[in-house]
Amino acid sequence: MTARVGDKLPPVEVPLTRTLIVATALASRDYQDVHHDPDAARERGGKDVFMNIMTTNGLVGRFVTDWAGPEATLKRVKIRLGVPNYPGDTMTLTGTVSAIEGGVATVDVRGANSMGDHVTGTVEVEVVPAREAEAETEPTRKC
Repeated sequence: MTARVGDKLPPVEVPLTRTLIVATALASRDYQDVHHDPDAARERGGKDVFMNIMTTNGLVGRFVTDWAGPEATLKRVKIRLGVPNYPGDTMTLTGTVSAIEGGVATVDVRGANSMGDHVTGTVEVEVVPAREAEAETEPTRKC
């Protein structure tokens, strides 16, 4: 893959279903009741269950690696949460390459829903130049 400063990643829309929010919290062993019990979430000031940070972190990482390709390696993910992700909304992930140094691209990432920014941050991803990636995936020929 060839990345350049200023490249924009194709936006990705993530439908925020109750199943996604609850299942990913439980899969990440986050049993905090605000992620699976609507009554408990409302008692604590939320309007419903809301996504946990581990799910958000995973979605951000996947967003960047899906763009960078299967040979890419995440080096650093640094995010900050904003408004909650509630069921029934959609989070749209966007990103822009802000720097490239030594084969590592820095991508500024934003995930927004109808209330504003759910997540902002940067992801550093080691990208493999297109020629190297093609050479690595060529099949071995036998005579």
